[in-house]
Amino acid sequence: MSENYYAKPFRFNKLFLDADLQTTDLGKSISNHLELIIFTRYGENRYNHNFGCEIWDLDFELIVSESIWEEKFRKSLQKSISEYETRIYQIEVEVRITEVENVYPLRKITEIKKKVDISVRGMIKTTGEKYFFNIALFLSPLST
Repeated sequence: MSENYYAKPFRFNKLFLDADLQTTDLGKSISNHLELIIFTRYGENRYNHNFGCEIWDLDFELIVSESIWEEKFRKSLQKSISEYETRIYQIEVEVRITEVENVYPLRKITEIKKKVDISVRGMIKTTGEKYFFNIALFLSPLST
């Protein structure tokens, strides 16, 4: 496996200037790849329709039980990360959903969003170090 890990976003103009792309460390590279898995909808990757996760299908689903929604999404992420991020092992995924209310008094608008906190823990295969990743997403804006 290559020891060069590239930072995102890619600055392709550097290639045309005969310069190297900016590199990053292993931990940041894994985090970038996890973000890509989370932000990719199943079927969106033209070369691998199984790459991604189910959050975009669950986003517009009526949430009857938050615990069922969290577990469904957690299992989807666990499966995708285990399959597509092979640089970590002993992967534990935690998903928590909460509601966040923003009030805009000047515009007389109240906005309610679902906030999804995602945590991924694991071990880096090459170094044996503990790995931790955390991200928060906002879904389904509801305004009044």
